Amino acid sequence: MSEKNMIDREEIHSKIMRAGRRTYFFDVRATRAGDYYLTITESKKFTNEDGSYHYKKHKIYLYKEDFIEFKDSLGEMITFIIDEKGEEVISERHQKDYKRENIDSDTAVSDNDTETSPNDESATSNFTDVDFDDI
Repeated sequence: MSEKNMIDREEIHSKIMRAGRRTYFFDVRATRAGDYYLTITESKKFTNEDGSYHYKKHKIYLYKEDFIEFKDSLGEMITFIIDEKGEEVISERHQKDYKRENIDSDTAVSDNDTETSPNDESATSNFTDVDFDDI
């Protein structure tokens, strides 16, 4: 049997979860004996200085005999994190990504939609000083 046919035979069910620069793949595969196991793959995109990019992947193989303990441990850790820190994402990097995504997806904002004081440097820092004599 060719390698491609072997891969096609092994892949039973898949689900993809995108999360910013990360993508998670959940794949049910078959063993040679015909039993099933789960692979969880994290794929993270990295951009090089020249604009090219590459992906780093990390994979976990989870077998049926470990499902219950894995599920219990994962649930316990999730509950602990939420109880200790809540559900709000507090990472500054993620907040910047979140704000940028919202700004990019919003429609044009009129001048009346923002409030700034005359002394607010951030209100003018996005503008370029242009001398109309140069035009």
